[in-house]
Amino acid sequence: MLMSVSGMQEKGDNTGSRHATTLHPPVPDDKGAATSPSLGASNESLANENGNQSSDSGYGSSAEHIFNDATVAEYWRNVYDKASYENRHRFDPEFKWAADEERKLVKKIDFRIMFWAWVMFCALDIHRRNINRAISDGMLEELGMTTDDFNTGQTIFLAVFLAAELPSGLISKKVGADRWIPFIMCSWSIVSLSQAFITSRTHFFVIKALLGALMGGFIPDIVLWLTYFYKSNELPTRLSWFWTALSSVNIFGSLLAAGVLTMRGINGWSGWQWLFLIEGLLTLLVGLFSWGLMPPGPCQTRNWFRGRDGWFSERDEMIMVNRLLRDDPSKGDMNNRQAVNFRGFLMALKDWEMWPLYLIGLTAYVPPGPPSTYLSYILRQIGFSVFNANLLAIPSQFMFAVNLLIITWVSKKVGERSIMSSISNLWIFPWLVALVTLPASSPWVRYALLTGILSYPYCHAILVAWNAKNSNAVRTRAISAALYNMTVQSGNIITANIYRDADKPLYIRGNKILLALCCFNIVMFYAVKAFYMWRNKVRERRWNALSAQEKDDYILDTTDEGQKRWDFRFAH
Repeated sequence: MLMSVSGMQEKGDNTGSRHATTLHPPVPDDKGAATSPSLGASNESLANENGNQSSDSGYGSSAEHIFNDATVAEYWRNVYDKASYENRHRFDPEFKWAADEERKLVKKIDFRIMFWAWVMFCALDIHRRNINRAISDGMLEELGMTTDDFNTGQTIFLAVFLAAELPSGLISKKVGADRWIPFIMCSWSIVSLSQAFITSRTHFFVIKALLGALMGGFIPDIVLWLTYFYKSNELPTRLSWFWTALSSVNIFGSLLAAGVLTMRGINGWSGWQWLFLIEGLLTLLVGLFSWGLMPPGPCQTRNWFRGRDGWFSERDEMIMVNRLLRDDPSKGDMNNRQAVNFRGFLMALKDWEMWPLYLIGLTAYVPPGPPSTYLSYILRQIGFSVFNANLLAIPSQFMFAVNLLIITWVSKKVGERSIMSSISNLWIFPWLVALVTLPASSPWVRYALLTGILSYPYCHAILVAWNAKNSNAVRTRAISAALYNMTVQSGNIITANIYRDADKPLYIRGNKILLALCCFNIVMFYAVKAFYMWRNKVRERRWNALSAQEKDDYILDTTDEGQKRWDFRFAH
C-alpha cells in the first residue's frame, strides 16, 4: 500500500524539515509490496534498514533506489536520451558496487578534481586580495590616490564582476567549464600582472574594470562543474575545503608580500609593482595547466594530457554516474555543453522561492568585509610597519579556515543550514560592539578586535550548497548559482563604500553601520528558515490532498520542473 507523506512522518521521519528532497515513486520491498521512501530520507539510510551493500557512511549501491521501478527508470532514460546527457551510456538501474569501491573512488575524485579546483580558486583570490597588500606599500600615495579613489576602483571592479556573472555562466554552460575557465584564468593573469605598469588613477580604474569582466562567473562556473562529480550531501564539505583558499591565499599572500615588498628599489620599481608582476606570472602557469587538468565530466577524462585511458576505468565511470543519478536524477536532464535557452533563463528567474537565499547573499558577508579589505592598511595607519602589517594578518586567516571547516562539518552532521549559518554573524556581533564602544583603544587592542572579527566561521560553503540543493534542476542550478553570486558581489559593492577617507583610521561611523547590518543578518537567517518551513507546509497540504493513484500519476506524468514540483521540499 502506498504510504502517505504524513503517515510516513508519523513513523518517525524527522528530516523532512531540514533536507530538500523530491518524493520518489514507490519501490518494491523484500515482500513485494510497494513502499515509498520517507520524506527527506536518503537512499542509503533506506538501504541500511533493508540490508544491502550500502554502508553507514552512505557508500555502496543501495538495494532500494528511485530507479528500482522499471517505469520510472524508463522515464528517466528517455529524459537522458532527449537531453543527450553525456554520461547516459553508463546509466544502469541494476548496477551494483561495494562501499569500499566508492570510498576509494571519491578519494580519487578529491585528488583529481577537488584539489585542482582549490588551486584554481587560489589563483583567482590572489588577484582579488593582492591590492589590499599593495596599498600597505604606499601605492595610493605614489599614484596620487585617496582611500575614496581606492573605494571607487573596487566598486568598478565589483560592479563589472557582478555584470559578468550571468553572461560568464551562460557561456560556460554552452562551451563547457573545461574550456571557458582556463581561458579566463590566463586572461585575468595577464591583465593583473599589467598593474605593475600603471601610473595613474585612470589606469587603475581601467584595470579594475577588465579584471571584473574576466573574473566574474568563475565561482558559480566552478561550483556547477563540481556538481558533475559529487553527490549533494558531499558538496558542502568539499566546498568548505574549497573556500579555505581564501585564508590560504591570505596567509601565503601575506608571507609573499612581506618578502616581495622589500624588493622596493630593484630596477627602480616599487615593491607593489614587483608583487603584481610575480603573482601574475604564477597564476598564468595555473591557467595554462588548467587546460589539461579540467575534464568536462566523469566519462570525459581521456585526452592527450590526461592519458589515452583517462583518469577513471569503465567501472569507475559506472559507479560515478549511477551514484550521482540515484542521489539526484535531475543531474542528467541537460548536456554539460548545452546552453540554457531564454525560456529556461526566465523560468529560473521566476523561481521566487530562491530569492530569500539571494537576499542572504546580499548582506551576510558585509560586516567582516571592510575590516578584511583594510586590515593591513589600518595597521599601517595606527603605527605598524609594512612588514608587520602584512604578517599580522596571518593569525585571523588561520582561525578563519579552522572555523570554516568546523561550522560546515557541524552543519552537515546535524542537518541544519539556517541556524548554523547565523553563527557567522553571531560571532562577529560582540567584536563589533567592542570596536564601536572602544574607539580610542591601543593599537594592539584594536588589532586583537579586528583579528576576532576576521576569525569568524564563514558560512559561504553551506549557503552555496544550500542554493544548489534547493535548485533541483541543472537549468535552475546553473542560473541560481550565478544569481546568488551576483547578490554576493552586490553586497561587496556595499562593503567597498562603508569605510571612507574622512572616517580613517578608526572608521567609527563605518563600524556602526557594520554593527547595524550584523543585527539585521542574524534576524534574516531565522526569517528565511521560517519562510522555507512555511513553503514546505503549503506543499505538504497540497500533496496530501491527492490520492495514492494521483500521486503516482503526478510523479510520472507531470510537466512541472525543478522546485515547481509538488513533491519537492526545500532544505533549510
